[in-house]
Amino acid sequence: MSHKEDHSEIFKIRHSLAHVLLMAIKHHFPHALPTIGPVTDTGFYYDIDFVDSVKIGNDDLKKVEDTMREIIKRHLDFKIETVSPDQANTLFSVNPFKKELIEGIREKGEDVTLYHTGEDFFDLCEGPHVKNTREIPLDGFMLSHIAGAYWRGDEKNTMLTRIYGLAFNNKAELDAYILQQEEAKKRDHRILGAQLKLFTTSNLIGAGLPLIAPRGMIIRKEIEDYLWSMHAKKGYSRVWTPHIAKLALYETSGHAEKFGDELFRVQGKEDSFILKPMNCPHHMQIFTDNQFSYRDMPVRYFEPATVYRDEKSGQLGGLTRVRSITQDDGHLFCRVEQIGEEIKTIVSIIKEFYTTMNMMDGYWVRLSLRDDNKEKWLGSDEVWEKAESTLKKVCAEQDLPYKEVEGEAAFYGPKLDFIFKDAIGREWQLATIQCDFNLPERFDLSFINEEGKKERPVVIHRAISGSLERFMGVMIEHFAGNFPLWLSPNQITILPIADKHQDYAKEVFEKLIDSNIRVEVDNSKEGLGKKIRNTREMKTPYWAVIGDAEVTNGTVTLEHRTEGKIGELKIEELIERLEKEIKSKK
Repeated sequence: MSHKEDHSEIFKIRHSLAHVLLMAIKHHFPHALPTIGPVTDTGFYYDIDFVDSVKIGNDDLKKVEDTMREIIKRHLDFKIETVSPDQANTLFSVNPFKKELIEGIREKGEDVTLYHTGEDFFDLCEGPHVKNTREIPLDGFMLSHIAGAYWRGDEKNTMLTRIYGLAFNNKAELDAYILQQEEAKKRDHRILGAQLKLFTTSNLIGAGLPLIAPRGMIIRKEIEDYLWSMHAKKGYSRVWTPHIAKLALYETSGHAEKFGDELFRVQGKEDSFILKPMNCPHHMQIFTDNQFSYRDMPVRYFEPATVYRDEKSGQLGGLTRVRSITQDDGHLFCRVEQIGEEIKTIVSIIKEFYTTMNMMDGYWVRLSLRDDNKEKWLGSDEVWEKAESTLKKVCAEQDLPYKEVEGEAAFYGPKLDFIFKDAIGREWQLATIQCDFNLPERFDLSFINEEGKKERPVVIHRAISGSLERFMGVMIEHFAGNFPLWLSPNQITILPIADKHQDYAKEVFEKLIDSNIRVEVDNSKEGLGKKIRNTREMKTPYWAVIGDAEVTNGTVTLEHRTEGKIGELKIEELIERLEKEIKSKK
């Protein structure tokens, strides 16, 4: 079993249920070989090798789940025991997976911990667990589905059967989560993206390389323009950098070693290049091309630039996991004493942006620090301690709802990751602020201070949306495709009832276009009811019906997708209403 530094009651319940699942599996399939069974954010799973060509399907889950409840009702104690690796190898003599784990423990010079129940059941595990199965809510869990998984995630290894379970404190929490998942299926951005003509994919182009269609590009551009409007007022300058660079750039920055086989390599006629995995090394080169003094600091660069990482194809999907990643990237070069004020400004932008997106309720911040494995991190202990203490101070001063998490830092420095909830309560890690004392050292960056001497700047990396692709995917699901007026690809559709109303419809159309309002006209031969249904299917916020009365009165009859019929409006009144709503980003 995997170990996680979490001793909450729900963690213990989920961890214990993984063992109970294994006990039930062994009851029905005594020859099955267990591997690992970690806790997840919503429950647990166990990877099993069902030997002798035994197949288990979703139909088997019900009987396994029923057996789990029978086991829980026996009120079994979980007991811990420490044994030597040799003793453990004897206990797991027929299980090559457990023996491999035991050898790993032996190499560390550690003893093996086992959990057992006194019913001839034991498992390799560090805990923690409930003391007795009576502490596990009988109606708070269920087995959800089955998937395939390679041993240790390596496709060269044995394919295992992964059995997933959901587990919560009670039935109400479990039911709420199931309801949330059902709602999530309705909001799937891949389905809505196709329905609303927002983006597509092509096998000729490749997995993880989505194509943004005209309607999707409107949303993307609106988001990008909104982000820039907030930064333009805060002293940022736009820059542009090429999509490739020599390998030496990423060797200097450390990305070559960090990203390894995730790098795309491009061979030119004379030189070898890398498709950029990050923008920061490029921005360092712009900074170093100038001779800045302390009077110029901070220097702030902004670039919504696409970077590339060769993710495994099985991990790719829609817009939320891609190989082409457009970050709304920004890098600030400042003095140590300016860090607090600069991060304060970034936090204010983040709060404004996500308030507009209606995602501020229940947000929290993960203060990502390094762990004890020094091989994973660039730079000295002194530099890291300085960076981490600075971010902790900023969190306190800004009264951010933060939690410290070890081992989640960027390889060059600690960071603040902002976690937001969407309309159905799912959490998404989106905005990030990273404090970096290392890359300025690696690129030998400097400016001239008051004493005429070179001083090393600090670099702050920040992204507000995270990446435009992933953020678009989240927004499609957050709004269920019902975008606010300012983001909607088409803001209003004009519906002439008959052919004789089309000339006036064209007049209304042109006046709306002149006011920079995105508008379409449905001149099809369909009846009005069908036209309205088609408009609703495309989730258009408004539609304007035009018939005899509207032509005579110089009006339109306005309707809204949720408010229903609004009534007759003069064209000028319609434009004023739409412009006001667009400007307010309601």
